[in-house]
Amino acid sequence: MPTLPLTLLVITHNEAANIARCLDSVPFAAEKVVLDSGSDDDTAAIAQAHGARVVHQDWLGFGAQRNFATTQASHDWILVLDADEYFGPEDAMHLTRLLPGVLAGDAAVAVLRRRTLYMGAPMRWYRPMVGERMARLYHRGRARWSDARVHESLRWDGRAESLDVAFEHLHNPTLPHKQLKVLRYAELKCRDWLERGRPPRVWMAPLVYVASFAKEALLRLALLDGWRGLVVAHTAAAYAVYKRIRYYEMVRNPESVEQARAVLLRHGLDR
Repeated sequence: MPTLPLTLLVITHNEAANIARCLDSVPFAAEKVVLDSGSDDDTAAIAQAHGARVVHQDWLGFGAQRNFATTQASHDWILVLDADEYFGPEDAMHLTRLLPGVLAGDAAVAVLRRRTLYMGAPMRWYRPMVGERMARLYHRGRARWSDARVHESLRWDGRAESLDVAFEHLHNPTLPHKQLKVLRYAELKCRDWLERGRPPRVWMAPLVYVASFAKEALLRLALLDGWRGLVVAHTAAAYAVYKRIRYYEMVRNPESVEQARAVLLRHGLDR
């Protein structure tokens, strides 16, 4: 497969189980860069063995980490994947045929679709996991990541091109993996709220659960995926509630911010 003038960027921390599959699924990238925030497994060695240049950067938060990674690329056009994401062979070939036109054009970003495997099988109906549209290919002079600690987004000036290409996402392998991620993401989001001085509004928690569950189960069709869909709807609603009650605790007891940081750090969830 011919290589094209773009850089694949992957940010990692302890992704030894996933990184090889991710890197090998993008044979068309002229450069592969892994930005690692201090893995203590074999992530860096595996990445190097699979053709990536590994750069170390202490954790800055998701948005800032991605923006720093952008500065490490040798090419203006950048493809971003997480370590647990990859292209199937057919989609990689299809993208290779489409890319020359994209790279030569004036678009700021190209939008791809993401398909998700959950509890060991693909989701069939739940919209965010079936064909979620995401801007993952971008020109670094025309787009930039937000600086949010978590739930960062790509922002751009100019035209977005939509490509009929999908990549795969191996969602959290188990529910314990998911719950650990929830703890980390909620903590980061709450720190953002704390810096902005957002009112706690803990009284909204029951309403938030009902509204979030209904949104995921009905509007986003999780219910049609059976019990797995109900699990998805519940975990999404529980996350929405947990963020609010944890933020209330931060405001009510400011000492809990550093206390929680210390315990999360011991478990590798705050870096």
